[in-house]
Amino acid sequence: MMATTIDFAPLIPAPWLIGLLTVGFVVLIAGALQRLSGWLWRGLALAVVGLALANPSLVEEERDPLADIAILVTDTSASMRIGEREAAADGLAERMRAAAEADPLLDLVEVEAREGTDGSRVFDALNQALASVPQDRLAGVVMATDGQVHDAPSDTDALNLDAPLHQAMPGDRNAGDRRLIIEEAPRYGIVGQTVSFSIRIEDEAVTGTARVEFRFEGGEPQVHNVPIGRTIPVNVPVERRGQNVIEIEVAAGPQELSLINNRAAANVNGVRDRLRVLLVTGEPHNGARAWRDLLKSDPSVDLVHFTILRPPDRRDTTPVDELALIAFPVQELFVERLAEFDLVIFDRYYRRNIMPPLYFDNIARYVENGGALLVTAGPPFAGRPSLFRTPLASVLPVRPTGTLSEGGFTPQSTLLGLRHPVTTGLEGGGEDPTWGRWLRRINGTALSGQVLLEAPDGNPLLVLDRSGQGRAAMVMSDQTWLWSRGFEGGGPYAEMFRRVAHWLMREPELDEERLTASIIDGELRADRVTLAGTAPPLQVTWPDGQQDVVDMSETATGRFAAALEAEGAGIVRLRSGDLTTVAALGPLNPLEYADLRPTTEVLDPFVDATRGGQYYIGEGDSLRLPDIRRTRASGDQAGRNWLGLKRNERYIVRASTQTPIMPALLLVLIIATLMGLGWWREGR
Repeated sequence: MMATTIDFAPLIPAPWLIGLLTVGFVVLIAGALQRLSGWLWRGLALAVVGLALANPSLVEEERDPLADIAILVTDTSASMRIGEREAAADGLAERMRAAAEADPLLDLVEVEAREGTDGSRVFDALNQALASVPQDRLAGVVMATDGQVHDAPSDTDALNLDAPLHQAMPGDRNAGDRRLIIEEAPRYGIVGQTVSFSIRIEDEAVTGTARVEFRFEGGEPQVHNVPIGRTIPVNVPVERRGQNVIEIEVAAGPQELSLINNRAAANVNGVRDRLRVLLVTGEPHNGARAWRDLLKSDPSVDLVHFTILRPPDRRDTTPVDELALIAFPVQELFVERLAEFDLVIFDRYYRRNIMPPLYFDNIARYVENGGALLVTAGPPFAGRPSLFRTPLASVLPVRPTGTLSEGGFTPQSTLLGLRHPVTTGLEGGGEDPTWGRWLRRINGTALSGQVLLEAPDGNPLLVLDRSGQGRAAMVMSDQTWLWSRGFEGGGPYAEMFRRVAHWLMREPELDEERLTASIIDGELRADRVTLAGTAPPLQVTWPDGQQDVVDMSETATGRFAAALEAEGAGIVRLRSGDLTTVAALGPLNPLEYADLRPTTEVLDPFVDATRGGQYYIGEGDSLRLPDIRRTRASGDQAGRNWLGLKRNERYIVRASTQTPIMPALLLVLIIATLMGLGWWREGR
């Protein structure tokens, strides 16, 4: 393509030329006002001098036009998979490709906008495309998106676009959808207490209330009726320490784009308040200090410790005020404030006149109602003052035979103890333990519960039992303190009783039947603890409803595991036998699912700032695609049913020739002639 233009190459600096012409023009005007003779010819001569100094030339160029570039950003996030939105976006892309193929001066750059952890990243995709496109060749930007965009800059000038930005919005703009929104969710909660959620249900189609289910770790739901359109606080109990996934689901509404945003979840980290432990020692002995040191070493434990120094029926000359600073508060501890304790320990305690049977009956009810009891038996447990001869016997798992065994022996793990989380993996344990010996035991018969440690002759030493809603444990020896003193190498005194205490307080990691799951680096990992020799198959229900069943392999004694690749986002439900749990795949409540309705609100400021247009292209049978037009830079860039792509008319020069418009000799003759005419006119 050939093009001819006029080019100026001033012989003197441009400011000087402009100044010279300005002075001449002022003088010329003054002469005209004073009606001086010859002013016109002298003015023309001055103009020709200025033209000569500007040095004009005729330039002929051979130009190759450069194609303009249009950018098509296609939203491929999850909200675009609702209905036939993806197909509508594909239809627009086909029309854009056809327009680019039909116009040799239009190139098309296509990019896909994906979703991140914080929603759709449409502008991230646009910025990546703009980085490779010359700004002066940009014809326009077309975004095929439902408008659920979460990375829009706050300032419309941030894009620095000199071309129209258009939005083509697929979907039904009149569609209704019910949505569950968690406005406030606590990150931490005290175990055994409730946490408060603030939720709101939005539904433009109906008013009234909606049925909402709260489900803890895949368990049985709690049902509430929640008003639509109002923020409502709802209290949910925190049942265990550690991560607690709480699911919230609202029943489907009359109009639904998807049920995905009818569900939400929150991860509450359950923490225990300071543990209150009541330790009652029946009489001073070496193990009492070991118990006290163990419990006081834990800063999270509030210990209340009483040691019975002398029963009321004993007579001696020791003054009462030298035996105790305060009287033993039996009524306060075992009636009025018993429920405030997380764990009650009777250490070598035996029946005496200090506590009437009514108090033991109250302790038994405390256990059955969810309390925790640990009894370490001493020699009196085998005789008439035994605690087994009180109402407390209803929650004790071992009945004494009435005999003692004196002499050293090494505690052994039972087959059950080798698999139970409380005793498995204890240092020095196993089938042939290397622990130090104990020197006395109280013989008994296990009535219920699980025997984890036993003497070489089979008598139970450590027994755990569930009683009603609570738990009880018994240690049939008062020699466990030898381990804490390192006798014959000692043993896992602190670790074993830490585990026993945590099991009594229902810590989930010590449960003998447990199913847990986590998702790490795109892999779902499930762990099963069981006392059985095999684990039931693992049933996995993915967020999209698809189900998988896999076998679990044994990784250690009593422990089984399975791993699967995980994709998508949402709550994964797992079941193994009677146990269920859930795991969060991806963000618990992705922004991408918060609102699935098509909208123009997010992109509207950018469309207005660039003189672009917004088009509802529909979907399916109602698909309406806009026409594509090439427009002048100064003209309209959008219409009712068409979108414009600006012509920038950029080119590269292959060759050029330059010819002076006025040769120097000709200029001299013209100037001389005009000056002569001026003198002639003045002479007349």
